[in-house]
Amino acid sequence: MRRVMAWVAGACVGFVRACVVAAVTLLVPAVWAAAVALGVWWGPGNPWSWLGPVVLVCAGTLVLARPVCRLVRHLVARWTATVVPAGYRQAPPVVRMSTGYWWNGFSYERTRRDALLDQRWRVRWRDPANLRDLRFTVVAPFTAGVLAAVPPAGAVLAVLGSAQAPPPARYALGALGLVVAVCSAPYAWRPVEPVAVRFLGPSPTMALAERVDELTAQRADATVAQAAEIHRIERDLHDGAQARLVALGLSLATAEKLMETDPDQAKALMREARAGAATSLSELRELVRGINPPVLNERGLAEAVRAFALDSPLEADVSTDILPDLDPPIESAVYFGITELLTNAAKHAQATRARITLAGTDSGIVADVEDDGRGGAVERAGGGLAGLRRRLAAFDGALEVSSPAGGPTRVRMMVPCESL
Repeated sequence: MRRVMAWVAGACVGFVRACVVAAVTLLVPAVWAAAVALGVWWGPGNPWSWLGPVVLVCAGTLVLARPVCRLVRHLVARWTATVVPAGYRQAPPVVRMSTGYWWNGFSYERTRRDALLDQRWRVRWRDPANLRDLRFTVVAPFTAGVLAAVPPAGAVLAVLGSAQAPPPARYALGALGLVVAVCSAPYAWRPVEPVAVRFLGPSPTMALAERVDELTAQRADATVAQAAEIHRIERDLHDGAQARLVALGLSLATAEKLMETDPDQAKALMREARAGAATSLSELRELVRGINPPVLNERGLAEAVRAFALDSPLEADVSTDILPDLDPPIESAVYFGITELLTNAAKHAQATRARITLAGTDSGIVADVEDDGRGGAVERAGGGLAGLRRRLAAFDGALEVSSPAGGPTRVRMMVPCESL
């Protein structure tokens, strides 16, 4: 009984989706049909009767192509979780020059409004994706649109055919239309996914251009992060270990002079120098640990995470799968991502417990960090989560954050690895 109810529910959902797909994909052909009807209504005797239908077909197709394609992408992503990249050309920033004019990437304008308006039209009509959208509006009606129209056509046949047919054929038409509508409903809408993936995805040239832009941004982020790390190391050395080592040298020089005249004072200086040397060594160890912890180099990612979990203020449980040997940059990125998440959970989320899971998949390594904090973590520009996403993007990694108000917070880091 449950299977029957589940199948009936799937058929109802499929029928609604098929009707939506048919309405969206057949919208442009409906404009074409309206143009043909307009030409027939004007009559072939009028020498200008062709002008109105042609204008209606061209204008309607150009205006509706992009909204239809965007709606199809949205439906496919919502129903099948398949994200079809838009691949539309992005407008460059509008900049005001020293002369007072505004540069929009194409021309100079007197006001920012004029620059944005001119830029919007130039980007919209010079985008190579327009041809791709027009191609989809021509292909989709004869593929996904025709198949999606089968269930509603069957329903129409069941209602109108059974109402207008003579009594002997009424029941046969009604039953035939009902069977066609019900049996095809769960499957009629599904061809929209492969058609959208095939004809709505960005072209290789556009995908390559987007990849170049992404790599350029990642290079800029890596350069900024490297400069910030070097500055931090220089600051820590200058303010900490370097100052202590200079003081240590002065103390040793003073103790050498006082060794013959005041041995007690010289011994006191030697004791202070020894304490200063121990403090400097501890600071250098902390500095080196911030660059790359020794346990990460010696024992690998899993043991390094366990060692950090022992020192964490949270009660952290670590579970790991059998992990292969990873490249040092990937290990460092995942390790410091986990440490940052645990630190933020203890500092900002008021968490007491955390669970860390490391696992290898067919395509990469996955690290899950979950805490029992108050939740509400939001990825903001320039924030910690945004920085973590940028660092993972340098390895084509991804970050997924789930942090409802009240908790718990779950963060998943996924990094592809060829060695897997």
